[in-house]
Amino acid sequence: MKTILLGILLLAQRYVTPHLPEGPPDLQGIWQVLNTANWDLQDHTGAYKLPAGFSVVEGGEIPYKPEALAKRKQNFEKRLTDDPVEKCYLAGVPRTTYLPYPFQILQTADTVILLSEYVHTWRWIPTKKVDRYEGYDSWMGDSRGRWEGNTLVVETTGFNDQTWLDHSGNFHSDALKVTERFMRTSADTMDYEATIEDPKVFTRPWKIRMPLYRNQDTVRVLENECYLSAEEAGRK
Repeated sequence: MKTILLGILLLAQRYVTPHLPEGPPDLQGIWQVLNTANWDLQDHTGAYKLPAGFSVVEGGEIPYKPEALAKRKQNFEKRLTDDPVEKCYLAGVPRTTYLPYPFQILQTADTVILLSEYVHTWRWIPTKKVDRYEGYDSWMGDSRGRWEGNTLVVETTGFNDQTWLDHSGNFHSDALKVTERFMRTSADTMDYEATIEDPKVFTRPWKIRMPLYRNQDTVRVLENECYLSAEEAGRK
């Protein structure tokens, strides 16, 4: 993993990021991960509806508080029925980014829009000064962006506690804050990093990091209708 990330950074140093005519770096395109982070952010072996994969967590493990770790284990045991995505609910942030579905980035001079193929999910990210919505908690949170050089930095708060971070039951509370960083490293790759803070659940902030890959220009974000899993449908 360290070798891969080093290679990405070396490419980024040589790559000249394109810019919109209005000035901001151009991140537009249809992007997608090629990993198993949606199923489990940490190292994991294969199981039913859980393909094996490597950790994308910096340091390898998520720093849960003891009582929160117990809840995570309970979530894992009930993952086939209790994962919100199995119920066709919104996946939340940052999980929407690493679902096994493409998403499109659209931009203007002062706005970034993310359109996910999963259940028509969208994110509105202003990069100019816009007041946050107070007292309004939601599945996708309230995002605000800014540019640090060629990197888009997005801070999102105002979450409810209804989403999971992956299919394995890693979770958060309504105190969640996510700080994402999007940086193009070549014409067809982007470095994605998210810092996750939640003092109710974790002992300290922690990070995930992974590459995003740009699809060919002929690819489109298609209509995706979600249906309950067999396990969840059987409960009705």
